[in-house]
Amino acid sequence: MIRQKRLLLLLLIPSLFVACHDDDDDDLIGYWVRMSDFDGLARGESSSFSIGSKGYLACGFNGNRNNTRMSDLWEYDMDRDAWTQKADFPGSARSEATAFAINNKGYLGTGYNYTNEGGETYLNDFWEYDPTNNVWTQKADFPGSARYDAVSFAVNGKGYIGAGYDGNYLKDFYSYDPQSNAWTQIVSIGGSKRRGASSFVINETAYIVGGQNNGEYVDDVWQYDPTIDSWTQMRDITDTSDEEYDDEYATIVRAHACTFVIDNVAYLTCGENGSLVSYTWKYYPEKDQWEEVHAFKGSSRTQAIAFSDGERGYIATGKSGTTYFDDIWILRPYEYDPDDE
Repeated sequence: MIRQKRLLLLLLIPSLFVACHDDDDDDLIGYWVRMSDFDGLARGESSSFSIGSKGYLACGFNGNRNNTRMSDLWEYDMDRDAWTQKADFPGSARSEATAFAINNKGYLGTGYNYTNEGGETYLNDFWEYDPTNNVWTQKADFPGSARYDAVSFAVNGKGYIGAGYDGNYLKDFYSYDPQSNAWTQIVSIGGSKRRGASSFVINETAYIVGGQNNGEYVDDVWQYDPTIDSWTQMRDITDTSDEEYDDEYATIVRAHACTFVIDNVAYLTCGENGSLVSYTWKYYPEKDQWEEVHAFKGSSRTQAIAFSDGERGYIATGKSGTTYFDDIWILRPYEYDPDDE
């Protein structure tokens, strides 16, 4: 009788294992579709901003032998699924800069450059791009220390840049007024210093999520209200409560993630957390809770870029080790992947 029970247990073990590991993407909403590949060189560590139905990709690094950075600018037409090269960025070639858009113009600053002559250079210059005239104009330098891996956003007609790395981890923040071409230091983000954090804006309120600090991946989320210049800590993106809502949150934590907003809901995907991450989550600001959706379907990657017009979200380029990508994907958030049926 004992031998029969042991045999029955052994027969059940494989099915139990499958059941425990069968909770994959098959029942998660979201359909990632590959679009027309990026026309430029494959790369990672680029910067991006969105203006209407156009996405812009600037600079980056493609792993070349000389470690030189790039300075080209490309426009992606979301309606036509087509790329067009635009005027080269006139400042120092760079990677790991940060960018945002205000009033139909793009802004790019900070970052990292490397030349055989000068070695490593951290940057704090700041530039405006006018897509109507296809012209770059240098603006007032970012007043913080030269840095890379900073995070930025634009809200209520002003741009914001902060955190990052200048040889030390940082948490200071500054606002930029394009009308006066002037910077103002604001209150620093709460919590840890960080580099490689991500941001999104919903209903004129900004959010900063994740990043890395001293070898650890940061699991807090901060909301910034520009009307009162105040940061508020939101719920953590890991299982820190006694409630059930965050039991599966462990796969949200990461650095160098991509974020975009569709219908006032934020999506976070790609990035790294010791290894590359493809898990994708969406954030409901009114509930301050996250929900998992279908994992990113392209190759796992970090330091990719994102575009969004508020109704569509895209992920493009990025890297995995010494492999650099030139593909672009759109997320159809209300569809299921037919490959999972």
